[in-house]
Amino acid sequence: MKRLGPGLVLALVAGFAFLYLPIVALVAYSFNGSRLVTVWGGFSTRWYGALLSNQPLLDAAWLSLRLAFVSATLASVLGTLAALALARHGRFAGRTLFSGMVLAPLVMPEVITGLSLLLLFVSLDIGRGFWTVTIAHATLGLGFAAIVVQARLARFDTSLEEAARDLGATPLVTFFTVTLPLIAPGVAAAWMLAFTLSLDDLVIASFTTGPGATTLPMRLYSAVRLGVSPEINAACTLLIGAVALVVICASLLLKRERFARG
Repeated sequence: MKRLGPGLVLALVAGFAFLYLPIVALVAYSFNGSRLVTVWGGFSTRWYGALLSNQPLLDAAWLSLRLAFVSATLASVLGTLAALALARHGRFAGRTLFSGMVLAPLVMPEVITGLSLLLLFVSLDIGRGFWTVTIAHATLGLGFAAIVVQARLARFDTSLEEAARDLGATPLVTFFTVTLPLIAPGVAAAWMLAFTLSLDDLVIASFTTGPGATTLPMRLYSAVRLGVSPEINAACTLLIGAVALVVICASLLLKRERFARG
């Protein structure tokens, strides 16, 4: 096995330190007993207790979780259907346009996506709130879900579907009894990825939200503008833990899928 050179090792260490040391510092200072963020006042969990009594922040967190769940579910369903169309139907009229529309949110700046959706909702005279943010986040997660499911379908053994069809199963029955169970790990990974993207989003939600639909990232951003407090550090630590848990679950599902394939 080829060893890494000292320069490359140093670059890797510096890169990881630049990325993760601020997160480690944030988590550490969430247990700071002092009200001053940069002054260590001893280990304490008082700010987690204060967080539980901060009703606006709790409401924003609950709203973000509900929004992420619904939008991730929509993105996974639509992404799976889009992946089936792209993976199974070969060349069809409008395939390039369809593929470009599905994958556009992956490469388009979020500010453009948010502004475009805002103009759409205004032109349709749709009141902005929970459902407009849900639609926006589902649009964002759709492309990611389609890519994940399409990658799973590319390695799918279609002879299993053909056997089910030969035994008299309809296409719909074949999908729910054969195809969907076999691609379920990919669909679950797509859902978790879309859930994480929705929970993390600030820019698109800022454009498409309305009164009474303030998400947790928006609430945190508004609070940080007035100064960082240990209570905000505690909220961010819990958010980091939630996102990390979802990512770990997705990774375990993908590893389980690869192990099952042998």
